[in-house]
Amino acid sequence: MNKQEDHFGRWKNREEIAEAMIPMIGKLYREKNVTTTVYSRTLVNKSVIQILKTHRFVKQIEDAELSVVDTFPILQEVVKLDLGPSRIDIGKVAVAFKTDNRGLSVAEFVAEELKSAVENKIDLPEPTDVVLYGFGRIGRILARLLIEKVGSGHGLRLKAIVVRESGKNDLQKRASLMRRDSVHGPFHGTIAVDEEDNALIANGNFIKVIYANDPSEVDYTEYGLNNAILIDNTGKWRDAEGLGVHLSRPGIDRVILTAPGKGDLKNIVHGVNNDLISDDDKIISAASCTTNAIVPPLKALNDKFGIEHGHVETVHSYTNDQNLLDNFHKGPRRGRAAPLNMVITETGAATAAAKALPELAGKLSGNSIRVPTPNVSLAILNLTLGKETSLDELNDYLRWVSLHSPLQRQIDYVSSPDAVSTDFVGSRHASVIDAEATLVDGRYCVLYVWYDNEFGYSCQVMRILQQISGVEYPGYPWE
Repeated sequence: MNKQEDHFGRWKNREEIAEAMIPMIGKLYREKNVTTTVYSRTLVNKSVIQILKTHRFVKQIEDAELSVVDTFPILQEVVKLDLGPSRIDIGKVAVAFKTDNRGLSVAEFVAEELKSAVENKIDLPEPTDVVLYGFGRIGRILARLLIEKVGSGHGLRLKAIVVRESGKNDLQKRASLMRRDSVHGPFHGTIAVDEEDNALIANGNFIKVIYANDPSEVDYTEYGLNNAILIDNTGKWRDAEGLGVHLSRPGIDRVILTAPGKGDLKNIVHGVNNDLISDDDKIISAASCTTNAIVPPLKALNDKFGIEHGHVETVHSYTNDQNLLDNFHKGPRRGRAAPLNMVITETGAATAAAKALPELAGKLSGNSIRVPTPNVSLAILNLTLGKETSLDELNDYLRWVSLHSPLQRQIDYVSSPDAVSTDFVGSRHASVIDAEATLVDGRYCVLYVWYDNEFGYSCQVMRILQQISGVEYPGYPWE
């Protein structure tokens, strides 16, 4: 057999295996709320090609390639286990099995590796109602994530969206914006408009659209919502007093702000300081996209090497806060045309980082440049460390952090000489370390950190939401 036929034959075989995996992945998710992953990347609702590409990605971060040939027998055994809601990383289990030399069968190894998942099985929780206040860029991505993660229906359920009525055909326009996105592509599923009940039906989820000009106008119990968590995406209110109006409304139990909070509000970067959230916290800020991007790698570096001082420069995609063409704007420079200019502006991310990592207070400065791209930004961390290191040591450590540390859901790692910003659209991590761009000179290092300032940040908001609602399921092998 020549090489062409050999490669094509193996490809067809892997396609067939991936096709066989899809119903097993779906059954685990729909019936048990078990999310199947490969190195923290979900396989739920993925196509054959997407499953194969997810496996291929492992080659960038591990020494050897991972194939569906390796993970398929693992998945077959996982399906047989008595699991509760959880995240099962069949990629990591498969790699561990390949390096195990005890002569165990696949069934024996999987049973041992996931023993804790069975013994510590949790029951399916009661559904928690979720309300999105505002339906802009972040609101619509959160809606996609909530619908994607509905699983068996136990857990988080998007029940309502609150917006100002924009005029004729408002409902159809909002459905269209959710259905098609110029950056993140089409919605994965179907969206219908229910004119009579003023609702969107997305993949079978009935989502009431409530029109209101002010939070004080809404009684959520009138729409069947009780003890709901409201996510304010507008950024209009950022302190306890303003956001407290949401809490005063019948049916709302807690509030999450998708912007930096002011005053005494806790600014949470999930994975770093989410342990500060208590049951008494009724209003929580998810900080900013940039804060979420820089704090996890800063924590990782400070834990290992110490940070004496540094400067954070963000190269940030333009946002709706800027003008398409030159026009009046209350902020300096932001009035100039966003698609045509690089715009120097301020960022509070360096100061905000110290709120999540108090040990860095007074050690960081920061600035930002808005650039003519619609999404994905870059943080450049220019740091003086507490002790010397080398390029290999620093990159190897960050690679380990992305794979095995408690920050593995926040920090991703890529070693690709031709990586560019659009490669990270849809990244679910708060930040992605670009290993090929890292610079090290003794105690001085420059780290380049990519982040999807829309999708990656929304995933961080979702992690806070899952934590405070009690539906943050454990991951196995232990994360």
